Amino acid sequence: MKLHVPSLMLGYALGAASVVVRRQLRPVLLEAATMAYRFADAVVTRAAQKKEDLEDLLAEARARATELRLRAAASEAA
Repeated sequence: MKLHVPSLMLGYALGAASVVVRRQLRPVLLEAATMAYRFADAVVTRAAQKKEDLEDLLAEARARATELRLRAAASEAA
């Protein structure tokens, strides 16, 4: 197997550059991860609020249907 010197030098340079870039990219990656967590929390909170709104709506509809049924039964009995 023959050693390809340009490939070896390119690999060495990329390895050395990754160490330098990693230190500079860490704050950017940390901020991106923080934003992702905040977004996920906002989505979960919004979904919980919408679920509660839907449950309230369905409970009100059930109460209204029960009231109408009782009124109809009372008018038939009279």
